[in-house]
Amino acid sequence: GKPAIGQLLGGLLGKASRLFSRPAHAATAPNLKARQPNWVGDLIYLSVTLLGSFFFLKFTLNQLDPNKAASKQAAQRKKEIKQRLGKSITTNTYEDVIACDVINPDHLSVSFDNIGGLHAIKERLYELVILPLRRPDLFARGNLLKPVKGVLLYGPPGTGKTMLAKAIAKESNACFINVRAATLQSKWFGDAQKLVTAVFTLAMKLQPSIIFIDEIDSLLGKRHTNEHEAVNNMKTEFMALWDGFTTDEYSQVMVLGATNRPWEVDEAVLRRLPQSFLVGLPDGNQREAILSKMLEGEVMDESFYMGQGIKRLGNRTSGYSGSDLKQLCTNAAYFPIRELLQAERRNPSAVGTIKPRALTLEDFIQALAHSKPTGEQAMSYLKTKVMESSYNQFNFDEEILDDDTFEGDSMEGDDVKTFDPLKKNKAKARK
Repeated sequence: GKPAIGQLLGGLLGKASRLFSRPAHAATAPNLKARQPNWVGDLIYLSVTLLGSFFFLKFTLNQLDPNKAASKQAAQRKKEIKQRLGKSITTNTYEDVIACDVINPDHLSVSFDNIGGLHAIKERLYELVILPLRRPDLFARGNLLKPVKGVLLYGPPGTGKTMLAKAIAKESNACFINVRAATLQSKWFGDAQKLVTAVFTLAMKLQPSIIFIDEIDSLLGKRHTNEHEAVNNMKTEFMALWDGFTTDEYSQVMVLGATNRPWEVDEAVLRRLPQSFLVGLPDGNQREAILSKMLEGEVMDESFYMGQGIKRLGNRTSGYSGSDLKQLCTNAAYFPIRELLQAERRNPSAVGTIKPRALTLEDFIQALAHSKPTGEQAMSYLKTKVMESSYNQFNFDEEILDDDTFEGDSMEGDDVKTFDPLKKNKAKARK
């Protein structure tokens, strides 16, 4: 019963206590030698295990890294920059993110020669943007010819503002940083300011360089009290680095902005854009020049040129923007294709043997019946919806609200009209 079990447990515990309480010198020499640890083997085993675990963990984290593709692209861009500049640059993590938006001018095919019309604007942009980057020695004397820190292109949609920016990047052969709002946004508080700082530090390392912001009103719009603190701090940091206390006045870094809503841009940003150009709707001569550029290399019927097709189309496309004219030409180019497909349906054996006919003036006239001038609609919207609210705020002159303000013929004179949203403040200062 229970006494027998107690005696058994007591005996086992007694034997265990005598076994573990035996003195160390009581062990025999052969047993002591057998129990000595193999320190060298254990050290090698531990080192190999830790090294294997390190590489496995590094590989796993590398595969799970969400910025892996961006880092690879940044490394490729820095390699291209090194080949172009003939020198390597040292960048931090945030500058690597911005390096993904550095455009290689050699990959662009748009130049000033590919843009029809806008001769006055192209000449002024060459003087203000391209010449200081190509010939800095001409602007090194005195204080009046300091390089321009900012240029704004504004006007209705589809008039060629972004195309002009591409041409500037191509003609200047400068490092062109295409800043996007998505690049400067981060879920971590404070990263937006660091990314903005990286934009300018990278531009300084790559100078001469151009920082281009398309739709600048969405990135550097007016600051409001109900705006998120991170967005407000990002705008403040951008302006401080752009033209602030520590900015080098003679650095070859310029900001180029484009927008069709200039009144939405913050007043402090507009002050840093001293040169602004209205890229308006093309006039008759400019439309003819744009159509001539678009139809270069196309298969045109002889009757098109004999009937002065370019001039007739230019007269019938009043209110059309550059993108409207391109869409018109695209729609006209589909008519020969439709006729070819209809001929192949009637004669299936001739599939692949018939070639599309040349474009005629009749194709463009038919396309005009199904085309709408979006540039004219955009101008009407600007005048009726937005400009009315901006009129009281900025005290626009009636001249700015006229139709001719958005027409290209006002750009081809000796004077290029510019946007001055701070006119009201200047008038108050004079009073």
